[in-house]
Amino acid sequence: MYLVLVIIVIIVCGLLGLIVLIQNPKGGGLSSNFSSSSQLMGVQKTGDFLEKGTWILAITLMVLALAINVSVKGGAATTNSQYNEQIKKSLTAPANTAPAPTFPTLPQAPAKK
Repeated sequence: MYLVLVIIVIIVCGLLGLIVLIQNPKGGGLSSNFSSSSQLMGVQKTGDFLEKGTWILAITLMVLALAINVSVKGGAATTNSQYNEQIKKSLTAPANTAPAPTFPTLPQAPAKK
């Protein structure tokens, strides 16, 4: 499921990038190509189509990002539980009651009288 969502996000990002690059911030862009005598959709309708497409793809990208976040959070809980079990085992294990190691001391020189 996670991999399918990531592939869809990549496709949506590519389409969103193309639509944004087609648009011209000054009102030109793809709309200016249809200003000749053969208007396919009309100047205003082309701008509306590109704007609606941008909004739809942006909202789709946000929804997919949330869906990926939810799917990853569900999968991460199982891996964290393994670590939690190991921590609990180490905390409940009896402490090592062996005596502290003693270190050899150097022989002391005889005291001078």
